[in-house]
Amino acid sequence: MDITTPDELPENIIDKQQTHFEEIQNNRKLSWLKVFTGGLVLYIFGVFALAATRNTNIFPTVVMLGNFLVPITYVAFFYQRRHLSKLDMPTTAWAFFYGGLLGVLAAATLEPIFLSQKSLFYSFEVGLIEEFAKIIGVIIIAKRCFHDSEMDGLILGAASGMGFAALESTGYAFTAYLSSGGSLSQTVIITLVRGVIAPIGHGTWTAILVSTMFRESGPQNFHINPKVIGAYITVAVLHGLWNGLPDVLSMFPVTVFNVFTGQVSIATVGFYILWRHYREAKRLQIERLRQGFQDSGCWKQN
Repeated sequence: MDITTPDELPENIIDKQQTHFEEIQNNRKLSWLKVFTGGLVLYIFGVFALAATRNTNIFPTVVMLGNFLVPITYVAFFYQRRHLSKLDMPTTAWAFFYGGLLGVLAAATLEPIFLSQKSLFYSFEVGLIEEFAKIIGVIIIAKRCFHDSEMDGLILGAASGMGFAALESTGYAFTAYLSSGGSLSQTVIITLVRGVIAPIGHGTWTAILVSTMFRESGPQNFHINPKVIGAYITVAVLHGLWNGLPDVLSMFPVTVFNVFTGQVSIATVGFYILWRHYREAKRLQIERLRQGFQDSGCWKQN
């Protein structure tokens, strides 16, 4: 008769696997900081080289490096904290690429058709369109994958949103450069401001929405239920408030908020919701493992 030792019990095996993942992640927990510092050094060097040489050939490289630095760092931060998820880097990179490119193109196409600058709810309509546009790339990637892991959805959503933010910020930087008559300082300022606010907006909002979609969906079918619709409306409202806060505050004759405190409040709400989703995603991963489910994740194609 075979005797199962305590170390061979499924519960202990799961605990060992979880501990193994945590040890790996603890060893790499500052890798995102290395990505940021390395990229920042290169960006600063590029700005000084551009200012010294006035070589316009390196201008696009410097601008793109500056505008992609924070988005890539943000995605790296969450990817290194994917816990038990088997989501791989190529899939995450594709979400960044498709989410950004298709999101920007879709938003640029839809907004002139459906939006009017005179609309009272213009900023909220922009939020509805852009939050929809950013998930197109994720849906394309995940349509043939197992997409019922909330952690996978959170990471892919962050990647998609940050891809959108990187390309959008690059567009703003080029516009600032052209409208200022070739002012490098204006371009750097826009890049710095957009870099600081990048984690607050697109990446966080899309991560909230896509993580909800994955949690509520089956392995191979997306389900649109009241929770997904609620998440979509929530992130669209946060997006609309962020863009249109001056107009929103102007509706009230007396208010204790100004634009800065209002946007800090919006950022806090977004981060809090995302933090709740991340904690839930970790808990669900452990529960699925204990119940014997194999976390195939979105890395495994049919």
